[in-house]
Amino acid sequence: MRFEFEVSSKVRAELVDITEKVQDCVRQSGVQEGICIIAVPHTTAGLTVNENWDLSVKADLLTALERLVPWQANYHHLEGNAAAHIKTSLVGSSHPLSVQGGQLVLGTWQGIFLAEFDGPRDRQVLVRILRDAEGA
Repeated sequence: MRFEFEVSSKVRAELVDITEKVQDCVRQSGVQEGICIIAVPHTTAGLTVNENWDLSVKADLLTALERLVPWQANYHHLEGNAAAHIKTSLVGSSHPLSVQGGQLVLGTWQGIFLAEFDGPRDRQVLVRILRDAEGA
């Protein structure tokens, strides 16, 4: 089953928690056992799975990425957003997660985040849920 939803970022760099939206897709699919593949079709936004309980983790991740790939540097990309492209390459733009018992398999503190690096923008999130062949 395929799903799609939109996420609006509010600032240049932020991590937007999309865990519940993805979980809603899994529930709507009716798949009890399988895999959920999440993707964002953008070159300056990605996906990551990390702690969603302590908000300082999101700030620390963004700070570390900015330190690693500063917005202003000697880049060649003419649009001026080379740092966003590099950060997206580092975090990736898709993520597979297991589905068990009709729920995403995530650790106690884990959440799914759209990683915005060139906002504010409206972003698409694509979700594909595949049923295990064993359960078919």
